[in-house]
Amino acid sequence: MSRLRVTPMRGQGRDRLYVTLRDGTTVAWYDKDIGRVSVLSGAGREEVLSALAPYLTGEVAVGPPRVPTPADLDRLSLHPDDDLAPNRPGEGLHAELGALGDALGDALRDAGSGRLPESSGAGRSSGASSFLLRRRWERQDPRQAELLAQETVGDRLDRLEDAGWRVLHSIPLPGAARIDHLAIGPAGVLAVRTLPARKRRVTVADPMVRVGRAAPAPHLRWARRAAERASRALAAEVRPVLAVVEPVRLDALPTPRDVRILRDTEIAALASLGGVLKPADIESLYATARDRHSWLRV
Repeated sequence: MSRLRVTPMRGQGRDRLYVTLRDGTTVAWYDKDIGRVSVLSGAGREEVLSALAPYLTGEVAVGPPRVPTPADLDRLSLHPDDDLAPNRPGEGLHAELGALGDALGDALRDAGSGRLPESSGAGRSSGASSFLLRRRWERQDPRQAELLAQETVGDRLDRLEDAGWRVLHSIPLPGAARIDHLAIGPAGVLAVRTLPARKRRVTVADPMVRVGRAAPAPHLRWARRAAERASRALAAEVRPVLAVVEPVRLDALPTPRDVRILRDTEIAALASLGGVLKPADIESLYATARDRHSWLRV
């Protein structure tokens, strides 16, 4: 029995057949309209063609994914609402925390106004209690740490631009999911998932990751899924990365073969890697990735 599956899908005006492993990882796709099979790493050319054989018609070109041409880019005239380039690291978290903080502030003010005038001692006491409660919420809400981690990783990724990289943050996906960061550069395309771990030990046992004493969570599976969806949106190979922020210790043995695990302090080393994409390819993929419409059906 073949380890590959073939699934039809229509998106962005194209009919495609996706070839996936049993765990759902895409390794190739067949564009019917242009008669081309694009093969990623993870499966051999002959194995892919064998799985697609019942569906192929006429002459078919086989090779790595096609990079958008200048003609493709000319069609990308973005409205500001559709341009993801201005997104800040943790853009979605900024909105969530801002709305929740405003709601909490309104609730505390309403509660305080029902007691005593602010000029009285009790009023001052109520105001101080409200302030302390708000500060406690800001410290305890785990999204605060997550936002800080995303800002840390985002800042380090942005510094790669001098080495020829292009970076996007907080890419919205269907179903309220987001890709924390997308980095496109000489070493390829990376979908980066951020993991806050300040002063805590991180233990990786694929696909689970444990941070401190918290329950393990399948962060590697989520990182792979983000890269998979990015690959479909861009019609290019995308590698998953887990960026661990400020861990006191990081144990990842054995190291996953397909997910790059980095401390936030190691991100700068990506600047020395290359050999995958040329500058024109980087700009072409970046132009596609920054368009919100590219991500609507992944």
